[in-house]
Amino acid sequence: MPVERALIAYKKERLNCAQSVLRAFQQYRNIREDDIIAARRHGGGQAEKGLCGALYAALQLTDHPPVRQLLRDEFVTAAGSDRCLEIRHAARISCVGCVRLATSLLVKHGGAGHVHSTGMKDKRP
Repeated sequence: MPVERALIAYKKERLNCAQSVLRAFQQYRNIREDDIIAARRHGGGQAEKGLCGALYAALQLTDHPPVRQLLRDEFVTAAGSDRCLEIRHAARISCVGCVRLATSLLVKHGGAGHVHSTGMKDKRP
């Protein structure tokens, strides 16, 4: 269900990539609406160090280093990079594809059991 929720958020609510990943887990992890609104600044290549916003949001939702590393490694394998501008330039995967990928990887690697309840506030990848 989180993957479908993320895609609805991106396509129908017109949220950005980072916001859509957070929205996918909002009801499961009590992510505040304010955190989703604030994540607007992490889309379009504006996340820390130019990370893909979808990946950035997924990384914010877990503190477990092994899970974080798996997320990053598998994302890079599928997308070709973890940097938004590089991903866009290579055109290997679309923005909506990044939302789908980041959300599905978080679910796959125990995101449901290792996700923060406080959203993105003051977290670093």
